[in-house]
Amino acid sequence: MSKKIKKIGVLTSGGDSPGMNAAIRSVVRTCAFHEIECIGVYRGFEGLIEGDFKILSARSVNNIIHSGGTMLKSARSKEFMTKEGRQKAFLQLKSVGIDALVLIGGDGTFTGGLVFNEEFNFPIIGIPGTIDNDIFGTNYTLGFDTALNTVVEVIDKIRDTASSHKRLFFVEVMGRDVGHIALNAGVGAGAEEILIPEEDLGLDRLLESLRRSKKSGKSSSIVVVAEGDKIGKNVFELKDYVEENMEEYDVRVSVLGHMQRGGSPSCFDRVLASRMGVKAVETLLEGKSNYMVGILDNKIELTPLDKAVKGKTEINKELLRVSDIMTT
Repeated sequence: MSKKIKKIGVLTSGGDSPGMNAAIRSVVRTCAFHEIECIGVYRGFEGLIEGDFKILSARSVNNIIHSGGTMLKSARSKEFMTKEGRQKAFLQLKSVGIDALVLIGGDGTFTGGLVFNEEFNFPIIGIPGTIDNDIFGTNYTLGFDTALNTVVEVIDKIRDTASSHKRLFFVEVMGRDVGHIALNAGVGAGAEEILIPEEDLGLDRLLESLRRSKKSGKSSSIVVVAEGDKIGKNVFELKDYVEENMEEYDVRVSVLGHMQRGGSPSCFDRVLASRMGVKAVETLLEGKSNYMVGILDNKIELTPLDKAVKGKTEINKELLRVSDIMTT
């Protein structure tokens, strides 16, 4: 990539996550610091195709670091999945002189960016924004820490009710393919059991665990369930099974849903977003492309975008062991 970068576009795509606005702010202000023009692309790849652009100055991102969601909005684009759609996007970028793109999102966003780069040799840098923490090449994705804090706060409140009424609560959290939120929040909230896609606990062992808790003197229990857990078809099936086999329990279900995505980002996510935004812009200015910015061992590092997309994150085995010990 020999062409000098004079104008950088930034967009958010896929599911929103706390910290996206802080990352946008960082990209815009890093561009301003290096005297590079920054263009905001509204509504993700859909806005890219339609040319929904706006010049962003350092002052235009005032007072957004603390806001959840994304000021640039987000949308999923079926048209961008076609060669014709990507051609339209490329022509829109060239028409306003955008030389490179910073993409804030998850693996779907990065996959689209990779294809776009392959077809048009267009410089791309990714910033991982997803609460699931399921992107290879970074210890933490933007929004994960905030989502954990939200889940733990809610479980703390649910426990008050569970204790008052001697109830068992199944609390379903996000995590269709990975259990990072469930495992970390479960340990942090002192859950009696944690069910995640990576570990097939099985119905019999679940009942055994609940009976052990009951025998130890616990009159109420919290079970954190990742939405992708494989034990039952869904969390309500688990509820029915436990009620049929443990009549002494009054069982309730709480599905936290999209509240986990919202809210003001934690200090950790704000700082991480700021660091990643600076690295993303400066990586492009160094003439590099097709990388994702991540944090590894508290250092901001680059991972090839294809590896970030194809790689798989692993569940923390040490934390699983801690979980088993804590539920004794």
